[in-house]
Amino acid sequence: MVNMIPMIERMFWIQRIQKAWEKRPIVWLSGVRRAGKTTLAQMFPKAVYQNCDLPSVVRRLVDPESFYDSLDKGTIVIFDEIHRLEDPSRLLKIAADAYPHLKVLATGSSTLAATKKFRDSLTGRKQMIYLPPVLWSECIDNFNIKELDRRLLHGGLPEPLLSEAKNAAFFSEWMDSFYARDIQELFNIRNRTGFMRLLHLLLRQSGSLIDYTNLARLSDLSRHTVKAHVEAMIIAHAVFLAPPFQGGGRREITRRPKCYAFDTGFVTFVKGWDSIRDDDRGLLWEHLVLDTLRTAVDDRNLLYWRDKSGREVDFVIKGQGQQAKAIECKINPDHFDPANLIVFRSLYPEGENYVLSPNIKSSYQQRYGKLMVCFISINQLFEIA
Repeated sequence: MVNMIPMIERMFWIQRIQKAWEKRPIVWLSGVRRAGKTTLAQMFPKAVYQNCDLPSVVRRLVDPESFYDSLDKGTIVIFDEIHRLEDPSRLLKIAADAYPHLKVLATGSSTLAATKKFRDSLTGRKQMIYLPPVLWSECIDNFNIKELDRRLLHGGLPEPLLSEAKNAAFFSEWMDSFYARDIQELFNIRNRTGFMRLLHLLLRQSGSLIDYTNLARLSDLSRHTVKAHVEAMIIAHAVFLAPPFQGGGRREITRRPKCYAFDTGFVTFVKGWDSIRDDDRGLLWEHLVLDTLRTAVDDRNLLYWRDKSGREVDFVIKGQGQQAKAIECKINPDHFDPANLIVFRSLYPEGENYVLSPNIKSSYQQRYGKLMVCFISINQLFEIA
């Protein structure tokens, strides 16, 4: 029985795609399977929709010129799951070079680097958009989900998010499909047991510094294999590595990135949680902030800071030179302790300081000695990023 998901209009993403078309003829929309890419693509009512999983569509696209010649100027063309085609980059390159009057939206579960089928990276021809699990702001504004704990426990894939009860079978089936259709097909990784064991470890340790040696020991894989598998997971959007922000200080963490899983629902699933404990809410809130940050900021400028004494700033948005915006994530802003930020600003004085909380309705500022901190809601990240 197919679980029907209601069509919820996601104007934030529709407008983001439309704005991207103003710069480039091709938009590459990527995100994990079941994140809502197909549903979003079908929200362009006059588009020519091509499901590249269908043999009839594959046959139709063998001759790209004939296909494109049949379309009117300004037509929106959607190639859903385009990596199923034999030579998807050729199809897109022809569209960009010979039919720039068309607007093309191509979707896939991973970045363009995922498969050797993409022989051309389409430099200068595309805009890339990552569709994360449903943002917390969308939960409130579009999905009528007001309870933070529900979003944290169920995660942000539309189907489990909208389910009244958390269904463990969905998460198990998703992970099986992720391995079979994304990892095995695109990366030719054959050791399913080792890969899945590593994925479970990363989900369980989400939000921690990554330790390849320890992961190799626990997963019974070589360190080299662990690094290769993690790289595949990054490309397939299953994990995100935030590198450390550092300026060469002797007591700073300079190499080890923090590893975040793509969705809180899978973190709580592998941990066997059926409710959210107070002690865990803060770490899971970090994941929701990260989703919004990745939507507002280039991944290359998104880091964290920590020193060898364990003092840490959750996220740092790197600017020009030594400028850096510091982001702290707090469930309860009244429990914010400025000590870590004070140490960070003693090293990097240039930049603003923010505390993000789900309980802030109107932004406000508070001074701690010489340190000024602005307390904001997650929606305001788009204004300050």
